[in-house]
Amino acid sequence: MNMPFYVAPEQVMKDRADYARKGIARGRSLVGFRFDKGVAICAENTSSTLRKVSEIYDRIAFAGVGKYNEFDQLRIAGVRHADMKGFSFSREDVDARSLANQYAQSLGQIFTHEMKPMEVEILVAEIGHAADGSGDQLFHILYDGTVIDEDMSVVLGGETEAIAERLGTFDQPPALADGLRQAVAALAGPERTLTADALEVAVLERGDHRRTFRRLDDPEITELLA
Repeated sequence: MNMPFYVAPEQVMKDRADYARKGIARGRSLVGFRFDKGVAICAENTSSTLRKVSEIYDRIAFAGVGKYNEFDQLRIAGVRHADMKGFSFSREDVDARSLANQYAQSLGQIFTHEMKPMEVEILVAEIGHAADGSGDQLFHILYDGTVIDEDMSVVLGGETEAIAERLGTFDQPPALADGLRQAVAALAGPERTLTADALEVAVLERGDHRRTFRRLDDPEITELLA
């Protein structure tokens, strides 16, 4: 009888984590941050059809980095989960915390039990009803299901540490134009300049409308960066 080849569980988890991190690092980064009227997400993305940032529900946005087909599967699952919960109960019962927990369970299950982990990091953002932004939330979910509740800003994918260092910290939510300029400068680094056609920017903005998600077009991005 042949004995099965033994690999320590710690080594298996380490190999899976290294594999996922390498796949995510090959992608281009994105930055999410709170501004004075809501939450903004800015991603380096030259494609006009493949979106990294999308609407999940009235006050909730989704963003992903890594393998597009994998984080788009998660986006679709999130939309279905939110729609079902809003239809079965009420629209106010749909919130980013429960959605982030669902994503964390799914990613954790895949990371632990499947041969190949998902090569993705995702962001679930929500704006609250309070005018001072106290209810705004940023949930950063890693490839292994770890959930990080971020405060003012978050960086996903690519050279995360270098971009986060260039981005710095916000003492308080800035105006959209100021925050966007700082985010784009952090994504570009000292040797590049990113223009509107290489960026994808969307906001969750407080206002009188039920749906708060809005995608910024190139002329508006150019004006904000000027």
